[in-house]
Amino acid sequence: MEEKNRILIVEDDADINNLIAAVLKRENYETVQSFSGTEALLRLEMEAFRLVILDLMLPGMNGETLLANIRDKMKSEVPVLVLSAKSSLSDKVSLLTSGADDYMTKPFEPEELAARVFACLRRGEKGAGTAPKNEKDSLQFKNLCLFPESRKVTVNGKELTLTPHEYEILQILMQTPDKVFSREALYEQVWKGGYYGEDNTVNVHVSNLRKKISAADAEEEYIKTIWGIGFKMA
Repeated sequence: MEEKNRILIVEDDADINNLIAAVLKRENYETVQSFSGTEALLRLEMEAFRLVILDLMLPGMNGETLLANIRDKMKSEVPVLVLSAKSSLSDKVSLLTSGADDYMTKPFEPEELAARVFACLRRGEKGAGTAPKNEKDSLQFKNLCLFPESRKVTVNGKELTLTPHEYEILQILMQTPDKVFSREALYEQVWKGGYYGEDNTVNVHVSNLRKKISAADAEEEYIKTIWGIGFKMA
């Protein structure tokens, strides 16, 4: 399954969550199911998705807060389709102006859901292809290009689907390609917290970055490990 078809379903009602997953699987989408806002946020920080289907009434972190995290904290432009029992005009307007790309009310017809998912993905694909090649302050290393204004990354002209943290690590490395960054420095800049030496988070994200870049350009090395210190561009 192509990565561009991965959809995150955020819905605490197991029956509705499973129904949405079944509808999408019939349309050949790959689904990942999440049952709370907190779980969904962790998924979004570690994995890349092309669409989020979001309920509002969630345990713990509600849908409005999760949407705010996606847009304001993570700076992610992943399309978000809100699917909620809230049906007032004020609710719809509020969510759409807060960063949602579409809004459907429950109960819903499977055919309409499939059509709206297709439309959201199509709009996302069109937007992904509009980043100018000479975007201001773009960074380039070998065949790798990073566009800060649109947060797009391409290898040999092919766009990579990166998580927000993967993007931020790559941007830090590319801004000073000759500098070696320690795991501690990367963790503190990307996660804005203290590093205690045993957290494998940076290693996992760098490993995922390498895999995604290598899938687009296996002939070149891009990120080099400096043993005992950290990472730099190769």
